Amino acid sequence: METPPTPSSVLVRQATSSADLASVVECFKAYTAWLDEDLTHQNYNAELNGLPGKYASPAGALLLAVDSATDAVLGCIALRPLNLEPVYLESRSKGLRYCELKRLFVYPEARGRRVAKTLLVEAQRRARDGGYDEMLLDTLSKMTAAINLYKSEGFIEVEPYNSSPLQGTLYFARRLQA
Repeated sequence: METPPTPSSVLVRQATSSADLASVVECFKAYTAWLDEDLTHQNYNAELNGLPGKYASPAGALLLAVDSATDAVLGCIALRPLNLEPVYLESRSKGLRYCELKRLFVYPEARGRRVAKTLLVEAQRRARDGGYDEMLLDTLSKMTAAINLYKSEGFIEVEPYNSSPLQGTLYFARRLQA
């Protein structure tokens, strides 16, 4: 009986090269195709055309998960600084530095390898190292696997921090600093 091959490990790196940025664009496009929602309220096309944009290091992060053996792109995640509008600051602690997690996506063929968790853990580490106090994210109620992952990493459901027009939007936050 043959032993199945040991899966190679997952590496996470900052997307910096033109090839990496092209991979991020493809990953984002796969994400939005799967999402099947209109993201024009997020200036999505301008975001794609201007990468890394708000996700540029050192304030942000644009991360790719790749297979350590083949360098195949497995997924992505993005992190950006967030300045909340005054109406959303009323119910929050004063003087905190916020960041927002965006576009967590893992290609279907890479699922089951803990790629999403690896990306999320690395994004949180970078946010902590960057001095952010709290990480915010919004997601849709239909994204149950993502919601379960966020909760397993200590995210809690919170009041909205933006005015998303998408039905079923849920908001989560996680304190990063002790």
